[in-house]
Amino acid sequence: MAMSIEESFQNIGARVTVVRVPVSGQADPAPIRVDIGRDAAGEFFQIDRLWNVQLSVPDADAKDRHLILIAEQPGQIERFSRFLCGHDEKAWFVAAIPETHEAQSVAAAKDALKPAEVWTEIREHELPRDQWNLRWNAAFIRQGEWFFLPRPWMEVDHCDVLRGEPISRGGGKPHWCEFLHRLGGVHVFVSREHPNGLTEAEYRKLDFAERRRQRWEERTRDAEVFVRGLIRHPDHATINLPYWHKVVMNTETKARAMEQVAFLD
Repeated sequence: MAMSIEESFQNIGARVTVVRVPVSGQADPAPIRVDIGRDAAGEFFQIDRLWNVQLSVPDADAKDRHLILIAEQPGQIERFSRFLCGHDEKAWFVAAIPETHEAQSVAAAKDALKPAEVWTEIREHELPRDQWNLRWNAAFIRQGEWFFLPRPWMEVDHCDVLRGEPISRGGGKPHWCEFLHRLGGVHVFVSREHPNGLTEAEYRKLDFAERRRQRWEERTRDAEVFVRGLIRHPDHATINLPYWHKVVMNTETKARAMEQVAFLD
C-alpha cells in the first residue's frame, strides 16, 4: 500500500502541511507552492495547492533524508512540476527540477540539478558513480546550490580581486566569499522587491519616490565568477578553497516550477 504524502515526509524525518487554496476568480494563485515554514517545533514543509493538483511521492530515501515530490495538474499542457525536498547539512530545502527532466527518483532529481559544466568535470575526472553526490570530490565542491570547480592553474592580479563578496541566486540568503574575481556580467541594482536586479535603464524608469523608498545595492548579474578562501553560509559548513575555483549554480533556475518555490536554501 502506497504511503500518503504525510507518511512519505515522516519517512525522511520531516513534517508537512498540505493546504487546499481556494480560487478567488480574480487573481488565481499558483497551482502549487512549496515553502519551508517554521513554528515552535522547528521547520516544516508547507505545500499550498489548488483543488485539482494531485500530489505523489514516487521515491523517498529515508537514510539520505530526501524525496521527490510530483505535482500533476490534469488538463494543462505542462501538467507536471517536480521538486526535490530534503535535508542538506543544517536545514530543510526545496529545489525545483527542470521540466526537461522527467525525474522519478531522488538520484535522477540530483542528476537533473547538475549543470553541464559539472558533468564535464565528472567525465574529465572519471568520477565513479558513488561519488557524484558527495559534497567534496575530485571534480567539484558543493555548498548548497553552488558548485565550485577547481582551477589550480589560475592566477589573478591582486588588483582584480574583490574581498568579502556575496553570491546569491536572487531572493535566497547569500553565500559570502573571502576572495572573488569577476569577469563580464551586467551591472544591476538590487532591492528586496527586485532580488534579481534591475539594469540601470530599468532602475531609472522607476518613480523617484519608489527608488527612495527601497534600499538598493549595486551588484553584477550573470558574470563569470571565481572564488578562493573561505566560503560561508549560515545553513552550511564553511569551506576553505586554497586556490581559485569557478562558481557554477545548479539548474533549478531553469525550472518553470522555480516560480512555485518560496524558500530554496
